[in-house]
Amino acid sequence: MVGFADLGLPFAVVIALWFVSTGLVAMLNHRLRQSLGRALIISGVCAIGGLSLVVVTSNSMAEWAVYASFVGGLLIWSWHEISFLTGAVSGSHREPCRAGARGWERFSAATMALIHHEIALAMTAGLLLSLAAFTVNPVGAYTFALLLIFRLSSKLNIYWGVPNMSDELLPRHMEYLKTYFGPKRLRPFLPVSIALIMAMAAGFGWAASAATTSGLMVQNALLCCLCLLAALEHLFLALPFRDSALWQWALDGNAARDEV
Repeated sequence: MVGFADLGLPFAVVIALWFVSTGLVAMLNHRLRQSLGRALIISGVCAIGGLSLVVVTSNSMAEWAVYASFVGGLLIWSWHEISFLTGAVSGSHREPCRAGARGWERFSAATMALIHHEIALAMTAGLLLSLAAFTVNPVGAYTFALLLIFRLSSKLNIYWGVPNMSDELLPRHMEYLKTYFGPKRLRPFLPVSIALIMAMAAGFGWAASAATTSGLMVQNALLCCLCLLAALEHLFLALPFRDSALWQWALDGNAARDEV
């Protein structure tokens, strides 16, 4: 059995990568908004590097390979994030929601505002999971798939309405998306989402503690911590806490650039 002390390093790695990668994506998007091509080239290089890590480590479950595959999945995800935040890949509808829109009209308009990005995410997840089905090390694919699930949950919660809208990381040129946000009140879907994500975290935590090899322990510990961070981000949607303050270092000095 694996002790709690053994989970410390994987947890520390995930927290550090979550904090730094989110800040770097925000910084890259805001500072290079005037040079869209440069931002996309940098993110494209990250995606190629991430896919290379996933492929190179696909037949090894050594600890280093598990960590590398996890980083690979994050790099591919960052590419999608930057392509979305720069506006390069978002949706076919880039206008504010029509005042008074309700029901299917509002939902379909919100969907079309994001549809290209959602299709790109789903296709990438499908590709990675298909590759993982024939390899030993699926960590990169699982990482990307979990991030996709968590992002979809966040989007649905924000669409239906949450008490706290911390949207400072959304650049000015995409502020039209705020018109699709729901009312600022707690809906049942948010606590249910948090409970389901915590259940996933518990499952990965149990698998990590019962792992028979160090590679499996690291894999499940990484995914467990990823779930816990996702639950925390969902909790921020319910609490009066501006989580964007954690990445103020990446946003400072960029307000003027963001107006372009």
